[in-house]
Amino acid sequence: MTARTPDITLVLGNKAYSSWSLRPWLALKRTGVPFAEVVIPLRRPETKGAILEHSPAGKVPVLRHGDRTVWDSLAIIEYLAETFPSARLWPEDANARAVARAVSAEMHSGFQALRKALPMDLKARHPGRTFDAEVEADIARIRSLWEDCRRRFGADGPFLFGRFSAADAMYAPVVTRFDTYAVTLDPVSRAYADAILTLPEMREWTAAAMAEPWAIDFGPAP
Repeated sequence: MTARTPDITLVLGNKAYSSWSLRPWLALKRTGVPFAEVVIPLRRPETKGAILEHSPAGKVPVLRHGDRTVWDSLAIIEYLAETFPSARLWPEDANARAVARAVSAEMHSGFQALRKALPMDLKARHPGRTFDAEVEADIARIRSLWEDCRRRFGADGPFLFGRFSAADAMYAPVVTRFDTYAVTLDPVSRAYADAILTLPEMREWTAAAMAEPWAIDFGPAP
């Protein structure tokens, strides 16, 4: 009997560099639902055309579920949470869930200075960099946010809201950035970062990233 092809496909950028692709990939893995992957290397002449074959938005990630197409990382995560409620991608407590959505939206729309200065790069290590005031402010805000979520909602596990949630999927790429650029973390943030980095799904993503043949040169430090 021929194995059934999954009716969910996630279109991604290179795993070594695509922070926005990592977020819904982690959420989808946590549902336990089988899915297919299409990985499109970024910053190449053919990249735009290849992505447009999957979504008119012209960006990754893109989720295809049967005849439905969903783009944008946070929209995909919300779709997965609604479609697969047993995965419990958002906290069950209403107060925790509201905060989880708020911190996820803050990640989605904010921290522009950090994004520019610390691009996701799983294939490299860049210790010893200094950051300007805007980047330092972003780093401080994230550390404060993690500490607050862990203190208020983290009693039931090592993640921001205890058990793994969509908020952790949203901040996982930041953890990799802090690791790549050797950002100093307080004990609470360090423990949280280690919990993310040692997730089996995170290790799977990282191993696939390291095996990719593509490389992006981000140039000298800003």
